[in-house]
Amino acid sequence: MTQFETNIDPTLPSTRQNGAPAESDRNSLTVGSNGPIVLHDVQLVETLSAFNRERVPERNPHAKGAGAFGELEITEDVSQWTRAKVFQKGSKTRSLLRFSTVAGEQGSPDTWRDVRGFALKFYTEEGNLDIVGNNTPVFFLRDPMKFPHFIRSQKRLPDSGLRNNTMQYDFWTNNPESAHQVTYLMGDRGLPRSWREMNGYSSHTYSWINEAGEIFWVKYHWISEQGVHTISNEEAERLAGEDADFHRRDLFDAIERGEHPSWTLKVQVMPYEDAKQYRYNPFDLTKVWPHSDYPLHTVGRLTLNENPENFFAQIEQAAFAPSNYVPGTGISPDKMLMGRMYGYADAHRYRIGTNFAQLPVNRPIVKTNSYTFDGNMRFDHSGSAPVYAPNSYERPHSDETGKVENNWTSDGDLVRSAYALHPEDDDFGQPGKLVREVWNDEQRAQFVETVAGSLATVEEPVLSRAFQYWKNVDAECGDRIQKTVLEGRAEAGEIPGGDPANP
Repeated sequence: MTQFETNIDPTLPSTRQNGAPAESDRNSLTVGSNGPIVLHDVQLVETLSAFNRERVPERNPHAKGAGAFGELEITEDVSQWTRAKVFQKGSKTRSLLRFSTVAGEQGSPDTWRDVRGFALKFYTEEGNLDIVGNNTPVFFLRDPMKFPHFIRSQKRLPDSGLRNNTMQYDFWTNNPESAHQVTYLMGDRGLPRSWREMNGYSSHTYSWINEAGEIFWVKYHWISEQGVHTISNEEAERLAGEDADFHRRDLFDAIERGEHPSWTLKVQVMPYEDAKQYRYNPFDLTKVWPHSDYPLHTVGRLTLNENPENFFAQIEQAAFAPSNYVPGTGISPDKMLMGRMYGYADAHRYRIGTNFAQLPVNRPIVKTNSYTFDGNMRFDHSGSAPVYAPNSYERPHSDETGKVENNWTSDGDLVRSAYALHPEDDDFGQPGKLVREVWNDEQRAQFVETVAGSLATVEEPVLSRAFQYWKNVDAECGDRIQKTVLEGRAEAGEIPGGDPANP
């Protein structure tokens, strides 16, 4: 059976799960036509039991999403930086790309303002390579200890079960490292017109290793060949009411029409030694590397040309984890990435089972010989071969010692501490440059309107802290945001705390 083959043949007569003929898919077994149903109606019990269990827990973040299969073709020679076969010129690799929103649940609208997930799986001849990212080049945090707290602040209140802007801003303003990502979120990229018309970024810094064993730090950029297009707040709100699955429908229909979306893969490459003295901490997930320092190098082209045949089996059960890397690639001292090395795979063990990697959509195209053993839903196995290593019965095992390929220098005591600051590290410098130097007047005006709208229901003391947060990003825009919010509340007869003003 190949990777995507199934043991189900929908053209055959109906069967039970054990392969025996199904007695009836229409009528339960009863005592007479009007009598009670009997417990030994195996077909009914199996049908109802499977129905009760046909939903797996949704992902905590990135619950709402969809995706498609395609191919990565490498068009340029990047062998000076990596020996990974998937990135050698001329190689073509089957791929899966899943898009998502971060905060919304399964039924939430696609067009709510949010960061969009951009998760990739490559079925390479050296094993599966996963690269997880978003449609922004940065993230809200730089330490994984804060990640569960951040996600909870974007979800729902414990009493009402409602989402709450005060809670969001309370977290953001208490963690100013979030400013760069929140600035992106409140700008155009928070509302892409379609998944096909947005860029993707690894955001994290990864490593590439060449044949000589040299390490390079890299950031992946997936540049939309459809262009980058966004929508207004008003259009997003209209679409959320008219078609909550707007982005999912757009992607599926485009591929069905033969309009296959594509992205140019580019990378920024930093020599190993540069990282030690670079003006920004290159492993800080809240920072970008300016292109003037490290320009983009074209690598290849990713094209999506195949819709899933079954959404649940191929998209909902798809499991992406940065712990899936291959020779010639690796991670970096990015604290968030190192936390995700454990967190993502463990989430899949909980959500879809201990042996999630054996599901067809997650199964590598190469044969495996793992000493992981048993667990629920284990259907690939090693027969009667020894299940321990080392052994005396010729089942190979790995016994690597010495220096590893994905290696970097680290020294010092074990501490709980923030990153040591590089010369230009701060939380508001890069988002300020985004506002002042990248955006035009129209984008800044829309940004002020969007942020002011997000603060309309925020209560004190968080509101005042939010005003200062945005002034730290850009003083002029911060003043305009505060003026817009306070004028709006005055017109509504409210004080900043959200209560009606006393007559």
